[in-house]
Amino acid sequence: MSKERRNRGKQFRVSHERLTRGRRRETWLMTTSNLKTVVQPYLFFGGRCEEALEFYREMLGAEVQMLMRFQDSPEPSGLPDCFNDKIMHATVRVGATTFMASDGRCDGPPTFEGFSLSLTVPNEGEAERAFAALSKDGSVVMPLEKTFSTSKFGMLEDRFGVNWMVSVEHKT
Repeated sequence: MSKERRNRGKQFRVSHERLTRGRRRETWLMTTSNLKTVVQPYLFFGGRCEEALEFYREMLGAEVQMLMRFQDSPEPSGLPDCFNDKIMHATVRVGATTFMASDGRCDGPPTFEGFSLSLTVPNEGEAERAFAALSKDGSVVMPLEKTFSTSKFGMLEDRFGVNWMVSVEHKT
């Protein structure tokens, strides 16, 4: 596999042969070395965003850093008036992590599939507290217990359908 670097590492071409047919194929990849670039989850709660944010505030100490309702938008949303009090966008902080949330278009129950939010805490007591709080009115997928990699790890689905993995920080 050969690589041609352009623009000081921000864009490069990868040449490779397809294993199945032996044809050469080139792919352009973009990379960034900007440490201010972040990936943040954006959760759509299907009309239950305000309830979810209050739950996370009570259970995890989440802080709503910014909240905008559909009625506060400078541009018309084109949605029915029943959306006015719904949350268009919220930025939420839990510990050192930020996620975003919205009621979305309230088009049915949300399906949070294919991912989990991972909550890493400093000790077992905090793991037990967070696990119990998040699983309230939800379901436990894997009980919080000792594993080969950490003193406590468990998985759950909270009452909004969001999947969580709770673990104690691994100390080396």
